[in-house]
Amino acid sequence: MSNEDITIRNAGPDHPRRPLAGRIALVAGATRGAGRAQAVELGRAGATVYVTGRTTRTRASEVGRTSETIEETAELVTAAGGTGIAVPTDHLDEDQVRALVERIDREQGRLDILVNDLWGGEHLLAGSVFGKKSWETPLADGLRILELGARSHVITAALLLPLLIRSDAPLHVEVTDGTARSNRRYRENMYYDLAKNAPIRLAFGLGQELAEYGGTAVAVSPGFLRSEQMLAHFGVSEENWRDAIAREPAFAIAESPQYLARAVAALAADPGRAARWNGKSTSSGELAKTYGVRDADGSRPDAWAYFEDVIHGGREASAEDYR
Repeated sequence: MSNEDITIRNAGPDHPRRPLAGRIALVAGATRGAGRAQAVELGRAGATVYVTGRTTRTRASEVGRTSETIEETAELVTAAGGTGIAVPTDHLDEDQVRALVERIDREQGRLDILVNDLWGGEHLLAGSVFGKKSWETPLADGLRILELGARSHVITAALLLPLLIRSDAPLHVEVTDGTARSNRRYRENMYYDLAKNAPIRLAFGLGQELAEYGGTAVAVSPGFLRSEQMLAHFGVSEENWRDAIAREPAFAIAESPQYLARAVAALAADPGRAARWNGKSTSSGELAKTYGVRDADGSRPDAWAYFEDVIHGGREASAEDYR
């Protein structure tokens, strides 16, 4: 693995003061989407950020996209003012995760921030999950969803936490789809429901265990995410994303990956985060209100409130009322 590892160093010292300067972070699942954006924003705040994923400039994962790589993510972290370090890692392979732990230990001696943003199962949803009963989902696909969305998170947490608790203020962020409140509704399919609720319970349980170390474990969820894959699905770009609303009206509440990323970076810089968030589940919208964060276009969407009130609750309102 070492011959593929890429370290991109900060270009120089002429950067303004950063609230996360000197902090060591790992974003597991940083190839694209919210994972990439969180890595970049943690770097912008001054952190050294290890970024992992399965897609490199020489090898693609099962997702099948070659347009984003972890090397590029590391470069973006450094360009933002941090230090990006790309380490190709399959988080379902215990040996690879142990090698990652050993490398961070050897190079840094500790970990301050762990963002567990592993997924990579979108390619299974349209054909095997959405619109299907669970018994209609091919078992192999259902189990793969659980591996990608739950087992990978458990392996990563189990092997990285001994390094994280060396920090004077450990932060463990579990990224999922939906909050504890929104996910009280069934998420369409047994496998998907389990995969997206597991990180919420992980954060709850690990919050109990990290408390004695002054740590924080929190589950976070973006809203309707304008990820690279979602934009490609609708055949639009970030510049003309609103063209997709005609096809999917709920896309009017969509948010960029930077929105959650800015909120998580603000949370990471909050010295009082343990009292506020430990063991809880929250969203980009709630974090944005708490920390005064806005999306790239200056808006402050609250997708889960929109879904709760309008889509499920029948309230007469537009998405713009929730931006």
